This record gives sequence, C-alpha cells and structure tokens, in this order.
Amino acid sequence: MNSQTPPTLIVVAGPTAVGKTAAAIELAQHFSTVVVSADSRQFFREMSIGTAKPNEGELAAAKHYFINSHSISESFSVGDFEKQGLTLLNELFNVHDKVILAGGSGLYVKAICEGFDDLPVADISIREKLNRQLEEEGIIPLQEKLKQVDPDYYTLVDLNNPQRIIRALEVFETSGKPFSSYRNATINKRPFNVIKLALDMPREKLYERINLRVDLMAKQGLVEEVKGLLPHRQLNALNTVGYSELFDYFDGKNSLDEALLLIKQNTRRFAKRQLTWFRKDKDFIWFDAGAPDVIDQMIKTIETPA
Repeated sequence: MNSQTPPTLIVVAGPTAVGKTAAAIELAQHFSTVVVSADSRQFFREMSIGTAKPNEGELAAAKHYFINSHSISESFSVGDFEKQGLTLLNELFNVHDKVILAGGSGLYVKAICEGFDDLPVADISIREKLNRQLEEEGIIPLQEKLKQVDPDYYTLVDLNNPQRIIRALEVFETSGKPFSSYRNATINKRPFNVIKLALDMPREKLYERINLRVDLMAKQGLVEEVKGLLPHRQLNALNTVGYSELFDYFDGKNSLDEALLLIKQNTRRFAKRQLTWFRKDKDFIWFDAGAPDVIDQMIKTIETPA
C-alpha cells in the first residue's frame, strides 16, 4: 500500500434484502480485502435467522468483522461502534488499501464515515419519565410526540424500537434541539477516503424479495430462535422487526400467520425508511441491484479517479 495515498473505505449500503452481502463479498474478493459489517442487528451472536446474517459459506468467502461480535446482554451503542470500528479500521488499513463497510443501518454507516457532534447527557429523571409513559400508555403517544418535535428523525427511525424513540425525545427535552440537528452536524475528518455505493431495485421486486426472505426465515427456524430468546425479551437488541412480532405471538396477541404477515409488512416499512435515509446523503452513487453487470459497474466506479 502506498503510504502517500490515504486508504479507501468502500461503503455498500441499501435497503434490507437488496443483495448487499453478496455484492460486498464480490468486491472484497476482487480487491483482496475484508468486510466490516454496519448492520446493527448482526453484531449479536444470539440473533441469526431473524437478522439474515451471512451464512457459513459467505463468511468463508470473505473475512467479516462485527458479525457475532457481541452478546445481546452487552450494552453496545452506535457510539461504541464508532470507537471500536475506527480502531479496527486503523489496524485493517495497515494491511489493506481498501476495506468494505457493508450494511443497511444508516446511523452506523454515518458513525464510521462522519461521526456525530457530542449529544447532550440526559437527566436520568427524563429517561425514567419517558419509560414510565411507555409502560403506562404504550409506544404510540411517544411516536406522536417525536413526530411533533422532530419530524425529520420520525421519518427515518425504526418506529417499533422504543429505545431509539426515547433516546431522541430525551435529547430534545434536555437540549431543546431535535435529535436530527445533532445527526446533521459537523462532519469529522477521517484519515481515509470514503466511496459510498448503494443498491436499489424496483419497489415491487424488493418487496417480493422481502416476503420470500421472511418465508425462508420461518422454514429455517425463526420461531424456535425467538422462543429461545423469550427470557431476554426486555433487552434493547430484541426490540426489532422479526422478534417483536413473534413475542406478541407467544403472548397470544396474534396467530403465527398474522405474526409472519406483520414481519413482512414491518420489514417493507423498514426498507422504505432505509431508502429515505440513504437518499438524503447525496454522496451515494446508486446502482440497480438486478443489473447483470452491477459488480463490474461498482468496480469501475471505485477504480475511476474522482
């Protein structure tokens, strides 16, 4: 690697089920490098089927980092990911002049590429008050409050994740400024170049792939995986699509068929929010995931000087 030229981080982003894993592996093989995951759910060892982790063959095809790296019982925030991810990249760039960062968690991609302004430390009483409201009134009033005080973040956040909503509300109540204003703040200079690539496909095709993936997860044993996690259901890592709906099924709130339909519906909504997030970042170069030469197109973009 030429010590005079900064190394390059190649981001491969896009909505769930679009084909990021396969593309990242092909790029890693072409450039003889490794993949760092920026999927906030695939960090956790205990969650495999419902998070659509790379399978054993895919993990063998290219070295991956931040897959199965943490336990759901560990506290692991986006700030922790930023610190650990930058430390890892520093080590990887001693060996590789290019590294792939792949995943659909926009906040985690942003953490590595740009970082955040320092968020205010919330008064513990504010968090307790919001948690009490969640217990007593459910999540809908909190969603409505977020929509009112921070409409930008409301369109992007996983609305099924109460901890994300509470975090945004406590930042607002502490500082008087919306959470999104901190997210859009100063870009921190990184010691590497960043090339941002994103995959998309026609909406009907993407939704069809999402529905098929959920059916496959069910065949692979998703229900059994979630059943085994019932004793840990209060953990933040499990407040997510594919797990919340099945916890409700085990509580008798819906049938299994209804739960699987809800997973499909909520995953489609999640994909729509992911696309909204990535499209707001004008540095992304978009590719049709269904194009037969999509990998060649991506390689050409990476190799063509800006």
